[in-house]
Amino acid sequence: MMRLLHVALSAGLLASLACHPGPKIGGGPKQPVGGTIAGIVSTQANAPVAGRKVTAVNTATGTRYDATTGPNGGYTIQVPEGNYRLEVQLQPGETVTKQPGETKVDKSDLDPRRDFVITTGRAGG
Repeated sequence: MMRLLHVALSAGLLASLACHPGPKIGGGPKQPVGGTIAGIVSTQANAPVAGRKVTAVNTATGTRYDATTGPNGGYTIQVPEGNYRLEVQLQPGETVTKQPGETKVDKSDLDPRRDFVITTGRAGG
């Protein structure tokens, strides 16, 4: 009798777990599939600039997508389809001497070479 009770309880527990989907991951609104914007941030002396925030701003909606440059100055930003203006974070005394133009991203696009060149305002920079 006790064994039958254990089997019945185990079967009920397994059945209830099988019906429950568990935690929902990524349940927010799905971001439309778009493309990737990539480039390098460097100085006029061609030295990589690491740790800088690069932002892609959707020109129609104002939505912002950020990335931080890696040790080689490189960045990649995945964005939905649309037109984007690219911005780079500057430190005091720095200016942008080369900046990518507006970037149009279509489905599954890879838009590489969206490079920035900055002057550091310091000697040798």
